[in-house]
Amino acid sequence: MNNLDYGIIGNCQSAALISKTGSLEWSCLPNFDSSSVFAKILDENKGGSFEIITSDDYKVTQKYIPSTNILVTEWDNGTDAFEFIDFMPRYKDEDNTYYTPPDIVRYVKYIKGTPKFKVNYNPKLNYAKGKTSSKIKDDCIKSSYNEETYESLFLYSSFDNDAILNGNEITLDDNHGYFLISYHEKLLSQSIEREYLKMQRTRVYWLNWSEKTTQYKHYNKEILRSALVLKLLSYEKSGAVLAAATTSLPETIGEVRNWDYRFCWIRDASMVIKVISSLGHSRVAKRFLDFIISVIPIKDEKIQIMYGINGQKKLTEEFLDHLEGYKGSSPVRIGNAAYEQKQNDIYGILMDVIYQQFVEFNNTVSNSEELWTLSKSIVTIVKDNWKKADKGIWEFRTEDRHFTFSKLLCWVAIDRAIKIAELIGKEAAHNKWINLRDEIHDDIYKNAWNDEIGAYAQSYGSKDLDASTLLMESYGFIKPKDPRFISTVQATEKELCNDGLMYRYKNKDDFGLPSSSFTICTFWMINSLYKIGEHKKAKAYFDQLLSYSNHLGLFSEDIHFESKRLLGNFPQAYSHLALIETAINFTGGFSEEEELMASIH
Repeated sequence: MNNLDYGIIGNCQSAALISKTGSLEWSCLPNFDSSSVFAKILDENKGGSFEIITSDDYKVTQKYIPSTNILVTEWDNGTDAFEFIDFMPRYKDEDNTYYTPPDIVRYVKYIKGTPKFKVNYNPKLNYAKGKTSSKIKDDCIKSSYNEETYESLFLYSSFDNDAILNGNEITLDDNHGYFLISYHEKLLSQSIEREYLKMQRTRVYWLNWSEKTTQYKHYNKEILRSALVLKLLSYEKSGAVLAAATTSLPETIGEVRNWDYRFCWIRDASMVIKVISSLGHSRVAKRFLDFIISVIPIKDEKIQIMYGINGQKKLTEEFLDHLEGYKGSSPVRIGNAAYEQKQNDIYGILMDVIYQQFVEFNNTVSNSEELWTLSKSIVTIVKDNWKKADKGIWEFRTEDRHFTFSKLLCWVAIDRAIKIAELIGKEAAHNKWINLRDEIHDDIYKNAWNDEIGAYAQSYGSKDLDASTLLMESYGFIKPKDPRFISTVQATEKELCNDGLMYRYKNKDDFGLPSSSFTICTFWMINSLYKIGEHKKAKAYFDQLLSYSNHLGLFSEDIHFESKRLLGNFPQAYSHLALIETAINFTGGFSEEEELMASIH
């Protein structure tokens, strides 16, 4: 049972989730982090949705138009058939700027027969905190929150407004139709021709974007779908990249590990940018670095682990107690208290991206001087902080520890700063930092290794294993055939792998023992097994993991060990960037037998 069977549509301003039966069940307008206008995913009764209701004899199927983020849901009973083609407009306008309105277009395409359906149009504005009332106004249906407030939503349609509001049966008779949901009142009259043109222009935009994406011999379909997800999670206005499009989808049903992921984590976003830039999309990387320069005090130590998508620094966490939560998993949270945490790994991850940009563009990149200033500032911060304990990559909310991953990324920060200095001819700076890099390296080599478990441990002095140590090789700290790395991979697989899925760690955290697999960690394990030469096992794990995606190839944050259902916020940037990185490994280095098996993709 895979209960996150949703497709995502979006336009780099906001997004919407549509179930495999065509029900619109999550959207925040006008921006990703605005309050919800549909939130049935978080409360079956109160959240609000836009459902399509047909007789039971219709078979419903769903797919994306290939190489786009346009979603097609088809109803067919053999005699009668129709489609809903869902998208949010995104294309270049006449003045060469992107047109990305806070609009959801549901284009209704007649296929055959005389199909009939009803709609249950039930928006609930402002996280359904109060009453939303819908009334016909001129050429649209206007939905208002608590009537006297300014918060409102507009629905334009080619179908009869009374029929929509009353849930009356609509018959398609050899004609197409549309529904247009907009945060703004439209100044131009809407028509089927106008919506069709928006659809075609949006389709061309996504086809062109996909055409510019690097093609791979194996798993290209999965790589491209993941890249399209990552692009959807980038915010056009600022260049920020979101961790996911949702809040409070639980890591485990009925537990309290429910977080708001509609923010820009330096770590997640930097990893996304590194991957998507390597696929040929350097503009996304430039926009993200512009965002970083705009929000980070580049000669100051006050770098947060995360920011709002418009650069907000304060992300106060609140509970929405009136919503029951996904499948009853409360609390529903907005905001994220983790913004106040200290996590020393963010410096290295950010420096890794900055270094990649210098490699690609040398110092011709327009913001190279700011990036060099930021690089020097990060070196100073790391020099002053690398010996201190922190919360770590998994954001433990209790005591600070000397996490191996945090130390590793402090080493990465200095290593990449040295490499940047070499690239731009700043030998004086480069020479000063070499000893610091060596000191951090030796500290990790001595204190993170545990002879008893034969592996690099989660933290200094610990016997606990942690999937994040698998990244030591990919960041260049250790060679893939180094006995210590091989031993760490083997010990970590043995301890943390459960039926092909990985725990992040098995030691108890603030909320007890994790009971679902963190998807990115399984990709890390597959990647590591491949690197140490276990190609056949890596590929078997990879194909098995791909089979756990939803019907559209999308992944959330977590997978339940027993049922294999998707859990956690959705779709998750972390999971999709790791899918891409892992899949790219299989492009080279196959034996003849592996080549044959991979060719089915």
